[in-house]
Amino acid sequence: MLLSLLSEAPTKETVVQYFLNNFSLLQTGDFFLRIILACACGAGIGFERSRRFKGAGLRTHIIVCCGAALMMIVSKYGFADLLGGKAADPARVAAQVVSGISFLGAGVIFKNHGMVKGLTTAAGLWVTAGIGLAVGGGMYALGIFSTVLVAVLQVIMHKFQIGADAYNAYQVQFTVNDSPEFRDSLKEKLLEWNANTTDTKMEHRSDGKIFYDMTVRTTKDLELDDILSFFDSVSDVENLNVASVH
Repeated sequence: MLLSLLSEAPTKETVVQYFLNNFSLLQTGDFFLRIILACACGAGIGFERSRRFKGAGLRTHIIVCCGAALMMIVSKYGFADLLGGKAADPARVAAQVVSGISFLGAGVIFKNHGMVKGLTTAAGLWVTAGIGLAVGGGMYALGIFSTVLVAVLQVIMHKFQIGADAYNAYQVQFTVNDSPEFRDSLKEKLLEWNANTTDTKMEHRSDGKIFYDMTVRTTKDLELDDILSFFDSVSDVENLNVASVH
């Protein structure tokens, strides 16, 4: 009985043949190369995010790109045995990655003091998934080119900021005896700073004073000391707290 079981056990050759039933050793190695290259591409984009202490950094981008490449390989080649070596639908699984990554991107977007944060990181995750799909589909040059392009653009756009990115944001909290003179003085100073306020909250205290909690968006040229100097010059301002909003 034992001899019959041993005779029926799979040999090393049959195990190899089983794993190479649909794909040759060279093809399997190519799949491994695609996944490794996708991880490298994801790391190239995630490294810049990690340096800026973003929630989705190096590890997240690597996993996203690796997972997208894996899904693309499965989508393109995983069903080759169904129709005599041809994939049943090479785009079916891959198409779900494009919509599925949106849920992950939404998780890194948040609103803080009237300012939306995380859009660049979410967009980076989305394009990283696209790069993974490209590499998984065997479009190596396109994936590598896109990785370099996105990484370079992120560095350049942070160095030469324009539009809303060229502004600093500060949360300013203080208590004051509110008066038309103070409001006019504050408006004039905001015009001088080329700044505006967002997410302003006012709370009337029992002692007749008003507590202000507002976010001030200013140009990069304005220093924190300039804001502190103005409010320090107002005699009625108490409990001043100014913090940078990241």
